[in-house]
This record gives sequence, C-alpha cells and structure tokens, in this order.
Amino acid sequence: MSLQVLDRQIDGSFDVERIREDFPALAQTVRGRPLVYLDNAATTQKPLHVLDAMRRFYTEDNANIHRGVHSLSQRATDAYECARCVVRRFMNAPDNREIIYVRGTTEAINLVASSYGSIALGPGREVLVTELEHHANIVPWQMACERFGATLRVVPITDEGELRLDTLAGMLSSKTAIVAVGHASNALGTVNPIREICRMAHEAGAAVLVDGAQAAGHLPVDVQSLGCDFYAFSGHKALGPTGIGVLWGRMSLLEQMPPYQGGGDMIRTVSFEKTTYSDVPGKFEAGTPHIAGVIGLGAALEYLMACDRVAMEAHERDLLQYATERLSAINGLTVVGTAPNKIGIVSFVMDAAHPHDIGTIADLQGVAIRTGHHCAMPLMKRLCLPATARASFALYNTRAEVDALADALERVHGLFSGG
Repeated sequence: MSLQVLDRQIDGSFDVERIREDFPALAQTVRGRPLVYLDNAATTQKPLHVLDAMRRFYTEDNANIHRGVHSLSQRATDAYECARCVVRRFMNAPDNREIIYVRGTTEAINLVASSYGSIALGPGREVLVTELEHHANIVPWQMACERFGATLRVVPITDEGELRLDTLAGMLSSKTAIVAVGHASNALGTVNPIREICRMAHEAGAAVLVDGAQAAGHLPVDVQSLGCDFYAFSGHKALGPTGIGVLWGRMSLLEQMPPYQGGGDMIRTVSFEKTTYSDVPGKFEAGTPHIAGVIGLGAALEYLMACDRVAMEAHERDLLQYATERLSAINGLTVVGTAPNKIGIVSFVMDAAHPHDIGTIADLQGVAIRTGHHCAMPLMKRLCLPATARASFALYNTRAEVDALADALERVHGLFSGG
C-alpha cells in the first residue's frame, strides 16, 4: 500500500486562493469575522490530503503494525513504512533506517541528549547551545550535562538576532562534544548558517544536532548538504498531525547509541537474564507508535513536495517583507529581530500595550497571533523583554491577511495611546 498521490501539482504561479481550498479550517469565522490564522510557528493547519489519509487508515486499515499476519496489519505496516520512505526523500537522507519516528522535536532532542549523551558526554566535555534556542533545545542538554558531568556553554547573538559566528569559532575546542542549534528561530525567524556551523564543529571534532522544527515546513531540508549529524522536526509545524515527529541521525552514530526506551517492538530477544535489541530504527521505536500520525505525516510531506518549493518560498518571503513594512509603519510598534535571513516570522512589541493585550484585541478582529515568551525565556532575557507578539506565516496566508493584522494593530495603538 502506498500513500495516495495528490491529484494535482501546485504550479509556479502559486495560486494561493486555490491552495487555501485545501485547508478547511481557514474557511471559518471567529468573533464574527473571517479567520486570519497567523500562528503557524506554533502549529500549521492541515490540508484535506492529510485528513483524508488519516481517515482512510482508521476506516479501512486500522490495525497494529509489525505484529500481525492478517491483511489489515500488513496494510497498516506497509503504509507506516511507506511513510518512512517519504520522510527519507523529503530530507534527502541516505538510508530509510536512519529515519526514527518520535512524538516531536522535543522527544527527538531528549533521545539524542540521553542516548548519544551517554557515550559522548562526561567530565571535561562541553555542549554548545545558542541564545536563540527554544527551551526544547536547552533543557534536555542541561539535564544531560547534569547527568553526565559535562558543561553547557552558550553562544551569544547580536542585537539584530544573528549568531556571533566569530564567538562560536573561539568557543569550539577539543572539549566540545555536541553543538545543538536551531535551523530557524521560532521567536525571531532568524535562519542560521547550518552548513558553516557544521563545518566549524566538525573541524573541532564535535557532532551537530539541528532543531528543524521551524524550518521543515518552509525551507529545503537536505541533511546530506547541510552536513549535520542529527536533524529533528515535528509534523504539526509542517502541515501534519500533532504527536508525531522525526529524528534523523547518521547510521554510524545511531548504531553506537543505546536504546532510549524499553518495551515492545524494540527487542530481538527477551529473557529475565538478558535482552537483545532490534537494529536501527526499531531499537528507538518502543511500543505501539502513532500509526495514523505517521501516515498523516507522510501525506503532509507529500503535499509539501508537490508544491513548487521555489514559488512557495518566494511567496512566504513576500509576506515577510510586506508584513515587516506594514507593521514598522505603525506608530509605537517595534519589530524585534531584524536579521537579514529570516523565515516568515515577525515578532514585535508596542508602546504601552502588553503582548497579551495585543493578542486579545487582535482575536476580537478574527486575527490569531501568538503572544508570550515563545518557549524562549533566555532569549527574552537577552533582549530585555518580558514577551513579544508574533505573527507567523505559511504557504496559505495572503497579503490581505497581513492588512487585517495591521488594521487590528492600528486599533491596539488607538486604544492604548488615547487616540
């Protein structure tokens, strides 16, 4: 059984209105107004292709995988493993076996921090993270360093939100075991120079883990070209379902790493005296997985690969530029994070208005944005801000929606400026 192929390609003209027809959630009204969904960095909406694939599984093929000789189990297993092939193509990974299903980016990073950390970390060893990181790429490394006696060090950023590569170069040494860095910042949108970082880290003998949660749905992900050692992303930020994600790792490293969890389906033999483990990837996939989620993830990546990715990226860049211009023109509004290379994320603050008030008033206008520290409290501290408001774009957003956001923010300004 293979995943159903899309009945059309999304051509280079990038007909956003036609694309929007694939996303039923976008057709609703909120507070009596058409929904303007600009919270894509938190989670994206799902196309019918994904919803239909998951529904077909539950209505036609629902069974557990890898364990049954009956037809439904075989069909479910085929679909599950077919999705692994789709993920491999999406990431340009060398081998299907290097694709490990996890609950999301957070679990993927915890897996690497615990399992690879057990063989790479110890007293005198260091892990480098950056001031841009999401908590999911900080806390697991803090825990691993405490557990194995290693040291956590932090690479600083500029006021514009770019990594200080010169400082990173000076921090790398023979002590560096792992560099953990986001492909793109969820709070500022900054896209990091991953190829250069990997080159620098490898020259120092360090492995590189890339948190690709924000990048996978917007940028090309070619792990061979990037040169990283681990790459993690979540399905729900790339048009797929929640509760499913991917860890890619180099086979040479995965084979050395001990299992992260024990249970069913990750074993070869079990006795009370000794247990032997499955080969990669089974060694890291304990228990009954989120089968429907895996199938939905495969369908989401099929959808993205059916797009003209060049046209899609150009569309999202246009939205970013247009939104930055529109919002920067609003009195009392300051854009936070002005690195020249960004994905479609605009974070901002407004004079006299707390981000939570901004988000509440925007919601009254039918505009969904995110407010808070964005699971990046160390970054907020670096920027001397308690929180920001954040608008984030996806392939189905439009300039008219940016205008709706700007109109809502003009209303915020009027309310809080006394005008």
